[in-house]
Amino acid sequence: MALLDEAGIAALLASARRIAVVGASSNPARPSHGVFRTLVEAGYDCVPVNPNESEVAGITAVATLAEAARGGPIDIVDVFRRS
Repeated sequence: MALLDEAGIAALLASARRIAVVGASSNPARPSHGVFRTLVEAGYDCVPVNPNESEVAGITAVATLAEAARGGPIDIVDVFRRS
C-alpha cells in the first residue's frame, strides 16, 4: 500500500464508514478510548476490538477482527498497542 498525502487521507476518511479499533479501552485515561469516542462522535460505525473488554463507550467489544467483520466490511483498522 502506498503512503497517502493529506488529500489521500482526507479522501479515505470521507469514503470510510466502518472502523475497527484494535486495543480500544474502556478506560477514559487511555488514548485509544479518546480516539474511539471521537470517531463515534464523528459518525463512524466503530467496533472496539479487545478480548479484555466487554464494552467501550457503550458499544459492545469483540475479541477479534474476524468477529468485527461479521457485522459487515471494515474500511479501516486502527491499531493501538502498548509501547
